[in-house]
Amino acid sequence: MQPCVRSLRRRAWMLGAFASAAGLAFASAARIGVLPDVARMAGIAPAAAAASAAASADKPPAGGGYDVFIALSGKLTGHSRFDPVHGRRAYNALSNADAGFAQNVAALNAWLATHGGVPSDIVTQALEAQQPQLAKTVGAIARAWYLGLVGEMPNVQVIAFERALMFEPVNDILTVPSYCRDVPFYWTRKPTNA
Repeated sequence: MQPCVRSLRRRAWMLGAFASAAGLAFASAARIGVLPDVARMAGIAPAAAAASAAASADKPPAGGGYDVFIALSGKLTGHSRFDPVHGRRAYNALSNADAGFAQNVAALNAWLATHGGVPSDIVTQALEAQQPQLAKTVGAIARAWYLGLVGEMPNVQVIAFERALMFEPVNDILTVPSYCRDVPFYWTRKPTNA
């Protein structure tokens, strides 16, 4: 396949992803009453209601165990399948880093059940004012899946690298680097020939 064709396919995929994210944002805003007229004019609100009804039919298990964590991860990331090794590592590391993690997972599932279909960036914004601990848990879960990192400096634990979701959108063009090409943060220095 020629590089130009791959580039066009990637651009089309990215445009579709951004359009989907915008649609979800408008639908969520309409559901919470922020932009009801705009979303209804665009015909988004009925689709959002149907998606919310479908989501409530597939309720996650109760409590805050591994299965509930995976169900919550699916809601927050939009993925339906996860690598089981990465999932187990993420759950164990997050549970060890935060003693209240299992309770927060259960509370997040309960919150999402009443606010179904909300994208993770809007979930975080909504929770920051009301329940900052749950907002922090959303960020920790997303960071574990997308970056493969758990914890804060200086106690960051790497739980995944090549299986981190951050590489998924560009895996048809870029290969996952298997080693560091220079000293840490080498990319932050200005090139000598610039």
